[in-house]
Amino acid sequence: MNKTIRRASVFTLLLVLALLFRATWVQFYEGRALADDKDNRRNAIALYSEPLGDIVVGGEAVTGSARTTGGDLRYKRTYTEGELYAAVTGYSSQVYGATQLEGVYQDLLDGTDTRLNNVLDTVTGRRADPGDVITTVDPGVQRAAYEALGDKKGAAVAVDPETGRILAVVSTPSYDPGALATGDTSAWQELQKDSDKPLTNRALRQPLPPGSTFKLVVAAAALEDGLYYSVDERTVSPDPYELEQSDRTLTNENPSAPCEDASIRVALQYSCNNVFGKMAVDLGQDEVRAMAEKFGFNDTEQDVPVRAYPSVYPKDMDEAQTALSGIGQFDVTATPLQIAMVSAAIANGGELVSPHMVSRITDSNGDVLEDYDDNVSTERIVSSSTAEQLRSAMETVVEEGTGTNARVSGATVGGKTGTAQRGENNSKTPYAWFTSYGKSDTTGKQVAVAVVVEQSDAARSEVSGNGLAAPVAKAVMEAALDD
Repeated sequence: MNKTIRRASVFTLLLVLALLFRATWVQFYEGRALADDKDNRRNAIALYSEPLGDIVVGGEAVTGSARTTGGDLRYKRTYTEGELYAAVTGYSSQVYGATQLEGVYQDLLDGTDTRLNNVLDTVTGRRADPGDVITTVDPGVQRAAYEALGDKKGAAVAVDPETGRILAVVSTPSYDPGALATGDTSAWQELQKDSDKPLTNRALRQPLPPGSTFKLVVAAAALEDGLYYSVDERTVSPDPYELEQSDRTLTNENPSAPCEDASIRVALQYSCNNVFGKMAVDLGQDEVRAMAEKFGFNDTEQDVPVRAYPSVYPKDMDEAQTALSGIGQFDVTATPLQIAMVSAAIANGGELVSPHMVSRITDSNGDVLEDYDDNVSTERIVSSSTAEQLRSAMETVVEEGTGTNARVSGATVGGKTGTAQRGENNSKTPYAWFTSYGKSDTTGKQVAVAVVVEQSDAARSEVSGNGLAAPVAKAVMEAALDD
């Protein structure tokens, strides 16, 4: 064999070996990445080749699967009263993926969760029958919150303080997840264009200035720190309170309110800005932040199990900014979930039970794979004495103060209003907040609620926590405490 043929043979052999190496690399090393690629159509075909498992509310499935009439995707997701439960379920779309519980439990719902496999499935490689997600949501409470919010832009969260079970998660305006289930892009485009952002879960994922509802956190810090020993002890609070290092002065919405040197009870009753601004400065930002973080602020991993956006109490403030933070302004932000957690801990004797909106997940036979009700954590936030004093003061707010629209017949109710400034120099319509707890006088059932109204058809002069948010909280509490 001459030299030229030998060289050509060696070169050809090297090409064959390189091709074999590349094929092996692609198959065994890059194969998984290619299979998992979001643009791989086979994934969607496999996902929608069989009916999905269901999300269950109050013992009834609020999701389903229906056969399609064309295309390579055999099934599509369906929803019962989709707009009512959108903030709970999220959506499962053939084009846009899955969100909320649909996304968190996608493996369970499509049967690829390894906990669903039996021996035969493992041997044959067959996809297991899908499992179900059993939520903690109470359909009556959910509906009450949704209907009470109505055409308002806002959100509501209700929690059982003793168990941490989330009874309602509502965000308005809502949307129909079923409209996003197929490959039709028109519904998605319309939702994207909507300035009200219906796809945003305002209950869990839109932190806003909490306004005066944050005064409960400052009051808790003052009592726990020993700055004041009783909600009826007079404070040192000039009215108006001139902010150091600033040309601003903290005044009160009601100029005739008895806010000068007012006690914590009176200051909550009349929502005195001067008292809590001065209190935050006297405590110092570190003390206030420590208390806020005990309630859950600045937690970047708040999963219920949907990841909630963190509520924020800022750092590195000057004295004037610290004062403004004491009334829930400056850079303080909170979700309705977070503010509901504050009321829940106070209602539960100072202990916060981890909030969760999934009770358990099951396989196709109903056998429990994981029980979240039995796996909650409980943390003491404030002493039982502090919690008792704050409950007493919050009850005064509802009985005699700024929260009278939240009264519920046959129940003991405590609450706190909030009206948070919005826009530069408060140029936009303020946010209306209300947070509360209610306890049935006959059954002892409890519920903690937080409501925010971002926008309504009310005149600016009529925007208040008591006027807009408290009636929503009242409707939610009545539904939750109904025996």
